[in-house]
Amino acid sequence: MIRILASILRRLLARLYKIEVTGRQHLDDLDEKVLVVANHTSFLDALLLYLFLPFPVTFAINTHHYRQWYVRAVRNVVGLFPLEPANPLSIRTLIQRLNEGERVVIFPEGRITVTGTLMKVYNGPGLVAIKSGAQVLPVAINGAQYTTFSRLKNKVRLRWFPRITLTIMPPRRIKLPEDLRGRDQREYAGKRLSDLMVEMVFQADAANNTLFESLLDARNIHGGRHVVVDDPQKSPLSYNDLLLRVLLLGRLFNARSARGDNVGVLLPNMNGTVVTFWALIAHGRVPAMLNFTLGPGGMVSACETAALKIVITSRRFVKRGELDAVIAALADKVEIVYLEEVAQGISIGAKIKAWVGSRVEALVKRQADCETDPDAAAVVLFTSGSEGVPKGVVLSHRNLLSNTRQLTTCFDFNARDVVLNAMPMFHAFGLTGGTLLPILSGMKTVQYPSPLHYRVIPELAYDVGATILFGTNTFLAGYAKAAHPYDFYSVRYVFAGAEALKPETRELWQQKFGLRVLEGYGTTECSPVVAGNTPMDYRPGSVGRLMPGMEYRLEAVEGLVQGGRLHVRGPNVMAGYLLHDRPGELVPPRSIFGVGWYDTGDLVDVDDDGFITIQGRARRFAKVAGEMVSLAVAENLAAKVWPEVSHAAVALEDAGKGEKVVLLTEQPDADRATLVAQARREGVSEIGVPRQVITVEQIPLLGTGKIDYLHAKAVAEERLSAGRQ
Repeated sequence: MIRILASILRRLLARLYKIEVTGRQHLDDLDEKVLVVANHTSFLDALLLYLFLPFPVTFAINTHHYRQWYVRAVRNVVGLFPLEPANPLSIRTLIQRLNEGERVVIFPEGRITVTGTLMKVYNGPGLVAIKSGAQVLPVAINGAQYTTFSRLKNKVRLRWFPRITLTIMPPRRIKLPEDLRGRDQREYAGKRLSDLMVEMVFQADAANNTLFESLLDARNIHGGRHVVVDDPQKSPLSYNDLLLRVLLLGRLFNARSARGDNVGVLLPNMNGTVVTFWALIAHGRVPAMLNFTLGPGGMVSACETAALKIVITSRRFVKRGELDAVIAALADKVEIVYLEEVAQGISIGAKIKAWVGSRVEALVKRQADCETDPDAAAVVLFTSGSEGVPKGVVLSHRNLLSNTRQLTTCFDFNARDVVLNAMPMFHAFGLTGGTLLPILSGMKTVQYPSPLHYRVIPELAYDVGATILFGTNTFLAGYAKAAHPYDFYSVRYVFAGAEALKPETRELWQQKFGLRVLEGYGTTECSPVVAGNTPMDYRPGSVGRLMPGMEYRLEAVEGLVQGGRLHVRGPNVMAGYLLHDRPGELVPPRSIFGVGWYDTGDLVDVDDDGFITIQGRARRFAKVAGEMVSLAVAENLAAKVWPEVSHAAVALEDAGKGEKVVLLTEQPDADRATLVAQARREGVSEIGVPRQVITVEQIPLLGTGKIDYLHAKAVAEERLSAGRQ
């Protein structure tokens, strides 16, 4: 009778929720002893596992819940084991049940998520897996968090029957190092199980569609009227508003370009830029986001590298940005298309057709031209050119979606969050973190055109109720100094990247606003996030741990005692480069470890817990008398002595010792003797102290706020050459 009822219920739920079970092939590799672990998304989870796992299981549940009436009602039908996590005897009994061949299901979080993502994973289940020697079978539940049986009311749009997927991952075992004892064993077991579950959740929702398909999915999840894009100058855009404008603009861009073409975008952060980006994506074009701080020569070079035929911009932006010289230089190479003129060509009939089409998914897909391969090019970004001619970085749909999914796996973002994005969209940080991540996750992104407005941005954060803020050390330090202590009252997360976060900046945010700045690390070539500190994995001074789905290797470097040169591989690593001397040809990533590996050029150390500490760029080291000397050490010394100003250390040729370290500083009375004294106090070898100190009015900066070391080196060479004359 119970089997018949279970069969009926299974069919009913499968039809109502369109339940899909994937990964059944991994069940063939199971042993007798199996511990099933799953993320806990809703009150449906246990029922789903009971009905759709093809073998009988016992559920380990907290003793408190075991005593409740709704559990007592099913004790005689479903195998239940009352577990007291803090009771060693309870843990031993569960291990014994596993050793007797009983297959047990446990939710390691111990509770239904109230954030929408993984919560704290307890150590006990990991210890059970190790002590019993059982295989751990991860099962990811996705979709049930959007049902009315979840605990996410007022955080996401709940529906009665969303699609639910159960993903069975390959079984694995957690092995314990022999030298661990007592509490260290429990903590190690819990950490390994937590890592396994993070990887499980990420892999279960791996990117297998395109950006535009993901946009439509986000609209279905959060609702067409949900507002996702805003800027201080325009009315906010809902998903429906965004799709309406995407269909209108896309059709007009089609007349000027062909499917698969790279199309230049020369625009600041604003609603129109977001619409332009998605209009190109939806119609099979590849936005090439031009860095308007590169100057005429740099942008002409970028256009040639990406084989651009047209560049989309705005007359208002050109006027305000004083870019007439840039436009004049580009006009000789490409067709300039102005958004104002494109908008004037939209007819009433086209508007009606787009309005109807934007409301119906089938019509959206028909009016757009979004059928493409997830591994096809989605966007072209350009390196800053700080090491020579800018290179085009081609990121695929899979790259960008994988990176956004890596972030949503590690952080509890929700549809009530408001992202304030002043990082330019031509920068990977501003595109992925500040634009794609919120739009595809149901968050509102407020676009602001310049990160340099230190007094305006804190006031804007206060006005819009921002909960998430992205920035570099330079920008975050500027905001903190200019802001009122209550300006960031609503902020939950502050993310720092693109340059090293200085201790004084971290301390200032903590003391003035009570906020912990989460430092991460990335490169444009990795979409961009490679690693990051998270609320559960945080270590000041490090850039955190690798994103899920990524792996790394260290290349030994002569003269470097600890750590090595970082090479990474993962689904977010770029499709390849576009090079100026090989325009239009895609050059896939390759390192000494083979195709698909990306050589970051950064020297790092990775500790036993996986936290990465950046020691410097391979090019940010000087080889003085055969010894590797970090230029970052020289900058840190200067920052300790003169914390109110900026500094840049560069390596120049030296006839006697091969290279020498020269410091550029904005400190008027800077002298080497003061740096030597600071080095002695910190125990830094004098070889790490700059040989010469040069005072400048302003350290050269790139448009992203990072130091322009190419320009800084040229300034140092010019000043020293003039001094010799």
